[in-house]
Amino acid sequence: MPEQLDVPSISLKDFESRKEEITKQLVEAAETAGFLSLVDHGITVEEIDRQFAISRVFFDLPADVKARIPHNLHTNNGWEYKSQIRPSTGVADQKESFWLQRNSQWPTDEDVPGFSEGTRNFFAKCESISKQVLACLSIALGFPENHLYDAMDVDAEGNLTQMRMIHYMASENTAGTWRAGNHTDIGCLTLLFQRDGEDGLEVCPGRENHNDHAIGDKFFPIPARTGPIVVNIGDMLMAWSDDRLKANYHRVRAKDLGPSPDRYSIAYFNTGRRNVVMQGPLKKYPAISCGDYFLHKTAIQFGHNFKKVEPAAVTGNSLPTVAV
Repeated sequence: MPEQLDVPSISLKDFESRKEEITKQLVEAAETAGFLSLVDHGITVEEIDRQFAISRVFFDLPADVKARIPHNLHTNNGWEYKSQIRPSTGVADQKESFWLQRNSQWPTDEDVPGFSEGTRNFFAKCESISKQVLACLSIALGFPENHLYDAMDVDAEGNLTQMRMIHYMASENTAGTWRAGNHTDIGCLTLLFQRDGEDGLEVCPGRENHNDHAIGDKFFPIPARTGPIVVNIGDMLMAWSDDRLKANYHRVRAKDLGPSPDRYSIAYFNTGRRNVVMQGPLKKYPAISCGDYFLHKTAIQFGHNFKKVEPAAVTGNSLPTVAV
């Protein structure tokens, strides 16, 4: 096992003229670590800082104000506080988060000045970057260039793509404890924004198939930097690629020495629309709708929460009814 994990930094500069080169770099990273870092992606450090400032203003609000948009088990949108229990740890992640979609309820500008305009602009930037990366991966898998992006069209019915603003509270806990337990992402492609010095993300490579629950004993840190976007493959895309692209386990760990400071991150989860049917080019697995796959995977990761909701609520454009 190497001492360091190769998480390449890939530039999207001059995307159209370099598409073949970029595709090769993206696929090589996706087939191994399942993680990579994007630079020259079109979102400035200033724009990222502004979105983090919006996030921090929200999380600094009193709990009763944040609770005006409570986490909804039917849609998976809204504010949650230490409610996500990972099967890998059996305890709640030490964080709060706010899940949102473009058409979900957002904080008012009175509570968080500039939330709507700033976040909508940030959504649009994430959508543009996702389109480029998904185009490359579609081509590499032998699909039409727009195959994956069209399957995740945020303007179409049954859209499951979400953004999640996350705040890990400063902690004096025992060194090496989990701020977020071992897990994989359920969707297709995650864009993760971090801030300088707020480390803790660790990755464990080596997963062989999208149903593999084994976790190796070696995790590698990915330092947090403002600017580069950490990108990783999710379970849905691993299945869609016949296990060629790897959705590897990762976690957020507290510091080994001294207290762990506040950590803020923003994740943009590209997920196939509910009624889109997914199947890999080699047809290794039976065809399944993205909605059914998402529900199946969510049941595995968060089945302990099913007793809290009514199964009949899983209808229409709702997300699986679990606390995630």
